[in-house]
Amino acid sequence: MRIISEYQDLISRHFDSIKYQKEPNNLYEPIRYILSLGGKRLRPVLTLMATEVFDVDCQKALAAATAVEVFHNFSLIHDDIMDDAPLRRGNETVHEKWNINTGILSGDAMLILAYQYFEAYEPKIFQELAKLFSKTALEVCEGQQYDVDFETRDDVTIPEYLKMIEYKTAVLVAAAMKMGAIVAETSQENKNLIYDFGLNLGLAFQLQDDYLDAFGNPETFGKQVGGDIIENKKTYLYLKAMEFASVNEKEQLLHLFSFQSSNNTDKINSVKDIFNQTGASAETKKAIENYTFKALETLAKMNIGNDKKAILKAIAENLMSRNV
Repeated sequence: MRIISEYQDLISRHFDSIKYQKEPNNLYEPIRYILSLGGKRLRPVLTLMATEVFDVDCQKALAAATAVEVFHNFSLIHDDIMDDAPLRRGNETVHEKWNINTGILSGDAMLILAYQYFEAYEPKIFQELAKLFSKTALEVCEGQQYDVDFETRDDVTIPEYLKMIEYKTAVLVAAAMKMGAIVAETSQENKNLIYDFGLNLGLAFQLQDDYLDAFGNPETFGKQVGGDIIENKKTYLYLKAMEFASVNEKEQLLHLFSFQSSNNTDKINSVKDIFNQTGASAETKKAIENYTFKALETLAKMNIGNDKKAILKAIAENLMSRNV
């Protein structure tokens, strides 16, 4: 197997080579733009790594990895429209740089392009990849709808929230890893185990993302810090704060999440203070660790060499301590 940076370089070079030189330009230019912004590209890297975990050259999984990343970026374009987000990876979002209609249509095209990449595989593998991808794509949409629904509810529970982030984020991380296993044609047990590994990793990743949205460094995070607070999103931080809050803190938090503020800085700082005072920020960090450890427990059951387990373990631990 290669080291992580080699997979990242391989994916980066691969996406640099994808030009999408098609017409009409106003459809494809936003696609080129969002893909050129790079980002962590975690999901395609995991697809390539999962292939080599099971002793198959990762080049064979490049098409599947591309499908995963194109789909992920399609979802980001539409998410940014729904959230009215101004920044993505430190740059203008597609709908801000162009307009909402262009964002919707270019995103739709990316979903179709993602499916086309599976055509590179023989029928048996194609069918298995497409079946997993369709299931995952629908779950991502379901997770996004839960996320929208939660914005207007004051009774969201922790289990509901965890189900939402499982569908919205974790299933795509899990599917990315299982696609590598499918391309490698490993055993069904290994496919299922690496899916579970990715699922728990994805849950830890999203909880970390929620934490960084409130407490991250704006210079490294790449998105607007405090965006979830501005949008009144019921994140794990919020739900834990509500669970632990005093009567006065709970009333203050409910008030702050009942309107869109004209002074976002004051609102963000007030909410963050409550997150810290109630212990919600510490509990969120603990949950990130717990899901990371669950991923590692799954890894221990996998029928692969210890050297490969060590590489996957390093990825899990790096994600747990990331700041971007």
